[in-house]
Amino acid sequence: MKADDALDKMHITQQFWDLAKQSKFHIVLSKLTLDEVLRCPEPKRAALLDRLKQIEFEDLDITAEVKELGDKYLQEKIIPIKYSDDAYHIAVASVYNCDVIASWNFQHIVKYKTIIGVNGVNKMLGYREIEILTPESLIGEEES
Repeated sequence: MKADDALDKMHITQQFWDLAKQSKFHIVLSKLTLDEVLRCPEPKRAALLDRLKQIEFEDLDITAEVKELGDKYLQEKIIPIKYSDDAYHIAVASVYNCDVIASWNFQHIVKYKTIIGVNGVNKMLGYREIEILTPESLIGEEES
């Protein structure tokens, strides 16, 4: 990623958070996400926690059902075992019937293979399909 790309993503992410602060999105976070934030080194951890205090969000548990679905994504090799947290992030969104996952993770989440695989498993197991988009795509939807 070029430095210009990173600056552009930072700007878009800020726009996304501005919309979140205005409650333009129903934000949900899993305990897994919150644990990741708590494991960040300072001063990043404090900055992220401060950001989270500025928005309303629903805090979702990692249930046995979430774990089972995440394990299925891993068994089907949709997400590599090494990145199992990404599988569980997606499983949380699927089990709790979220409409969209917003992510900049192009390596394992916002990826054609992942989207097709996740939605195939979801259909097979009776879950609804889920959109996996970048914050930039969501901002575009909100503005149109």
